Amino acid sequence: MSISLVLGGQLIARISFFRYSHFMKLIFIAVGKKHDPLVENGVAEFTARISRYTPVEWKIIPASNAEEEGEKFLQSISDTDTLVALDEKGKGMTTLVLAEYFGKTLSLGTKRLVFVIGGAYGLDQSIKARANLVWSLSALTFPHQLVRLLLSEQVYRAFTVIKGEKYHHEG
Repeated sequence: MSISLVLGGQLIARISFFRYSHFMKLIFIAVGKKHDPLVENGVAEFTARISRYTPVEWKIIPASNAEEEGEKFLQSISDTDTLVALDEKGKGMTTLVLAEYFGKTLSLGTKRLVFVIGGAYGLDQSIKARANLVWSLSALTFPHQLVRLLLSEQVYRAFTVIKGEKYHHEG
């Protein structure tokens, strides 16, 4: 499967996504406790589906204040990681734009794409400053456990778009 990256109507790159996807690992880091039973099965299902395309793992860090959580996030990532911080004030994206972002990230040779979900007090400014992308799933506020499910489903959906599978339907 190839991805064509178009900027301003001009083709800037074409990459074979699945030729390179095994070189990139997805890491989801969330604050709080293990997955709530209400969302655990869904998170596990979408995580398993994502793993058909690329390695994936979840890390859960204990809740504290935003500054301490930020320090723990930063300890979990390297300087070469591409960091996506989820924040309600971040950039909104469609599924197709998210899929394009994955393609671009892969074409740049990213080894680890890390998503962080903050705790009850949001993300520390140090995380937002370090992030390559600050992304909003929605302008609505969701429980952090539910964000885990929404994030894993949207990431899976983006992979199906890239592969041309019939999971996502554009209206």
